[in-house]
Amino acid sequence: MKLGLMSTIEGGGRLYPSEKDVMLAEKLGFDSAWTAEAYGNDAVSPAAWMLAKTSRIRIGTAVMQVPARTPACTATTAITLNELSGGRFILGLGPSGPGVVEGWHGLPYRQPLKRTREYIAIIRKLHARKAPLEFAGDIYQLPYQGDDSTGLGLALKSTVKSDYPLHIYVAAFTANGLKSAAQVAEGVFPIWMNPERYDLFANSVEAGLAGRETPLDGTFDIAPVVQVALGDDLDSCRERVKTWLALYIGGMGPREKNFYNFYAISMGYEDAAAIIQDLYLSGKQREAVAAVPDELVDEVALVGPAARIKERLLAWKEAGQRGEVGTMMVAGASEEAMELLASELL
Repeated sequence: MKLGLMSTIEGGGRLYPSEKDVMLAEKLGFDSAWTAEAYGNDAVSPAAWMLAKTSRIRIGTAVMQVPARTPACTATTAITLNELSGGRFILGLGPSGPGVVEGWHGLPYRQPLKRTREYIAIIRKLHARKAPLEFAGDIYQLPYQGDDSTGLGLALKSTVKSDYPLHIYVAAFTANGLKSAAQVAEGVFPIWMNPERYDLFANSVEAGLAGRETPLDGTFDIAPVVQVALGDDLDSCRERVKTWLALYIGGMGPREKNFYNFYAISMGYEDAAAIIQDLYLSGKQREAVAAVPDELVDEVALVGPAARIKERLLAWKEAGQRGEVGTMMVAGASEEAMELLASELL
């Protein structure tokens, strides 16, 4: 199993790891480090900065928001970073949600899976440079031919021929999202995962892989985010992760459209998911955090003393050996915790 480094839980709103942590990750043998964006920092600038500071570790975006950029903008950005770094850049994409897309970007949120699939298809065509770029989709048309077009749009071919393959990952955890990711990408980011419950993913991933139109370069990488809180006070360590889980299960979307809540239900936490959401949406965030079950934290995160984390790592190792997890995306880990994980997994 490979290790990837995400930003810390208490990131101060900055969704990228510190220079110190990135340099340590490279020294310890981590495969990758990742940046993100929501409605603060962008993912590209810190990725470029991290690539310039390092020499071996791969750098990816987990994720760049699909609606924030045109497909061509994202493709040329990814190609440029890949060329400058000798092929060390990974393009991670996500559809985001209506709150951010419509509230922050001022764009309509519709057909996110279809939009992402078309988006990736355009990026692939642009990267391949087999012909001038043309695309006739439901979301995107290149050249643009809408009623308000000038009619002067040109089918263009990228001026840059890339010498490196472009690896694309997608954020997904719903059945349709996982299937779509397996069809069009090299990897997927489930927001969290119980390594002993691959059954929640298996049918969707296998169906997607069976329907791929382009061959897969290597093994499809399932790369869940794993929050890590190392310390002797187990309750305190759990509390850090509960704060994160409560935000997603309780408040990341309206009651009828919170897919993280639905995901928790699929994992067997129907009653807890309802309570967390009720409390969070009524403004009782501290109570919502307290309502997150210890068992859920223990399933999806690594918390507590070193011996306890080592014990839980056995399930992750077994999932890696079965090919059910390819990369552990470590978030919130202290230097000591990073060293522990590297010694156990690398």
